[in-house]
Amino acid sequence: MIENVIFDIGGVLVDYHTDDYYRALGYSEEMAKKLADATMRSAWWDEYDRGVFEDAEIRGFFEEDAPELRDDIEKSLTSMPGIVTKRDTTLPWIREVRAAGRKVYYLSNFSETALRDCAEAMAFRSECDGGILSFEEQVIKPAPEIYQLLLTRYHLDPDRSVFLDDTRRNLPMAEYFGIHTIHVTSLGQAQRDLAALLQK
Repeated sequence: MIENVIFDIGGVLVDYHTDDYYRALGYSEEMAKKLADATMRSAWWDEYDRGVFEDAEIRGFFEEDAPELRDDIEKSLTSMPGIVTKRDTTLPWIREVRAAGRKVYYLSNFSETALRDCAEAMAFRSECDGGILSFEEQVIKPAPEIYQLLLTRYHLDPDRSVFLDDTRRNLPMAEYFGIHTIHVTSLGQAQRDLAALLQK
């Protein structure tokens, strides 16, 4: 029987924005794509979530690769309110899982800046039994250390745990540790698949 439900955050419990983040700041469709390509789709973006570099250092990496966007990168990423937005379905879902007698955890690649600037969207954490944000541990999925850390810190039995993530590359390592997985492609699909697994 599944006792522990482990949620990724972005794309599962909250909406995480890329091009539309820049569009909301007033950039054109073309410019929003350029900025997203230079930042959020850059190999350097993971470093926000890893938490090793200062934010200014990471912006410097982006700007070295796209110097023509320097001012816009500084303006749009010095603070990031709106990069993550809450889902009204999240708290009811967590409460439903916990009411069924399961514990709820989160395991997410997440930056300190996004946590600070999007506190309202992250308020669901107080309803969880625990969890790990990558920047606090300076390790990101799919590195094996982050899965092992979650299991060890909360004394979780992997065979009695399920991990939901919308990024498929993060699932095989969870499975390596014996954790059941659900690849999230939509909210409805994830809720149905989780409900079916919890009934077993």
